[in-house]
Amino acid sequence: MIRRLILLCLVMLAVVSGLTMPPAEAARDTQTYTVQPGDTLWKISLRYQIGLSEIIAANPELSNPDLIYPGDQINIPLLTGIKQMEYQVIQLVNQERTQRGLQPLKPNWELSRVARFKSQDMRDMHYFSHTSPVYGSPFTMIRNFGLSFRSAGENIAAGQATPQQVMNGWMNSPGHRQNILNPSFTEIGVGYASGGGYGHYWTQMFISR
Repeated sequence: MIRRLILLCLVMLAVVSGLTMPPAEAARDTQTYTVQPGDTLWKISLRYQIGLSEIIAANPELSNPDLIYPGDQINIPLLTGIKQMEYQVIQLVNQERTQRGLQPLKPNWELSRVARFKSQDMRDMHYFSHTSPVYGSPFTMIRNFGLSFRSAGENIAAGQATPQQVMNGWMNSPGHRQNILNPSFTEIGVGYASGGGYGHYWTQMFISR
């Protein structure tokens, strides 16, 4: 399996443009949630740290997602296996940082969601680049998903089957290591997608606010 790595570390403000979201990644497991008084799909998405669009996609029977009622059953795509892979990468990043006296990065589930969409997009659109034909630059993409930042960076990789393998590749690449050990970054999101031409796609996104 060919393994590829590309670096991008830029600081900029992105211009907001239209956003198109692909179908949600197939869930590794799901959970059924019973709607309680006062619930909205947005509140449920925050509780489970799952994007609103993913919950809507998992519940096609909802004719109007804005109208849910106590007692309704909502399917929640937990993505547990995928999130475990992503969180292992975050732990490895913070191990590298703390060993060098740097502050650990705060895991940001919304940023991980953006990174996951980027990995899925590379797989589904058959490209390997920081510039997406769907989302544009990583800076534009992060902004369009509703996250603000002062600076941002992105690492991508393809072909590595495990969190340790992809981290080894990034840490052995000076540019990628610079992103991981950048003292100005404060938050991290990691997105993983399986399948496609390389079998495994990885995206790290870093921001400071």
